[in-house]
Amino acid sequence: MLAGKKIVLGITGSIAAYKACLIIRELVKRGAEVQVVITPSGKEFITPVTLATLSQHPVISDFFAQRDGTWHSHVDLGLWADAMLIAPCTASTLGKMANGIADNMLVTTYLSMKAPVFIAPAMDLDMFSHPTTQQNIDQLNILGNRIIAPESGFLASGLEGKGRMADPETIVRILDDYFSDIQQPAESSLLTGKHVLITAGPTYEKIDPVRFIGNYSSGKMGFALAEECLARGAKVTLISGPVALSCAKKIHRINVESSKEMYDAALSHFEKADVGILCAAVADFKPVQAATTKIKREGNEWSIHLQPTPDIAATLGERKTKAQRLVGFALETDNEEINARRKLETKHLDFIVLNSTRNAGTTFQSDDNQITIITKSACKSFEKKPKTAVARDIIDELCRTF
Repeated sequence: MLAGKKIVLGITGSIAAYKACLIIRELVKRGAEVQVVITPSGKEFITPVTLATLSQHPVISDFFAQRDGTWHSHVDLGLWADAMLIAPCTASTLGKMANGIADNMLVTTYLSMKAPVFIAPAMDLDMFSHPTTQQNIDQLNILGNRIIAPESGFLASGLEGKGRMADPETIVRILDDYFSDIQQPAESSLLTGKHVLITAGPTYEKIDPVRFIGNYSSGKMGFALAEECLARGAKVTLISGPVALSCAKKIHRINVESSKEMYDAALSHFEKADVGILCAAVADFKPVQAATTKIKREGNEWSIHLQPTPDIAATLGERKTKAQRLVGFALETDNEEINARRKLETKHLDFIVLNSTRNAGTTFQSDDNQITIITKSACKSFEKKPKTAVARDIIDELCRTF
């Protein structure tokens, strides 16, 4: 729900300032516009050039931009933003915010902010635990600010916790959840209470204990779909192959490795699901026999005998009831639409999402995607966009099938 949102990101003089790069990257990936405001001491830890490159906006630090009288309006920033995030926030800045000491551009912007403010403290444990810091945190809570707890413990008087700033993905997810709660999509009610089953990522088919047959899928598209369905009120079960991604705690995640494990998990949960979205890049073949010990390098040739893996889409398509919806994906290298339509028909899908490897900078490993949605009666192509935005297009189409 961060697409189109305007976020002021305040950065202070903490060793954790480098993590702001990860926050900016994730916010931009989700479609947000980011304006960085940094304290003078913050520039000692990370350069404005780096931040400007990631945010695609000049970084604001001082009241006056040049020596010709041009100045930055903290009032305008306060009116422009949909939210302000201060991450990392030092003990010094916490104190200034709690007591209205406006001696730099960041605190002045904070005091002018009309939008909600999120604060991610970052300091060592002794400073964090000090009664003065806890008192400032309490005061900021009373003033309506949203304090993002460090990696361990909840921020409140009398409770200790690590002072290290929360993980950037956690911080961005908190912002995303906030906007999801206050601004649900128009079609949200169509998924509220429904159970959506999603497969994502690759499968690994063992050759021996150290080798496997796999593919380049990162799982990003499937995880974006899971988050989008959750934001629209659905109960989400995500069956994920081996990927390095995290998801919201409210998503029921099932980790698998092989196509057989994904097949068994999908069949087990599909009967009670209202929707199945088959986004995973499942291996079509696997070794007939996986070796129990590492295969040694001997001779000049090595042959692996393969057999087909279980067809998840075909099986679920055969079992699908009239009340259920089933969405498939097709990644093609040539004859894209012909191959996708054949899969749409043979797998008994409600619609299919077509990707092509000929669209540079999309599909595997990319943050972007470019899709065509094919139904029995229509074919609609979309422009290249972040996978989070693509997920919205796909779920919009799903809602139209109810």
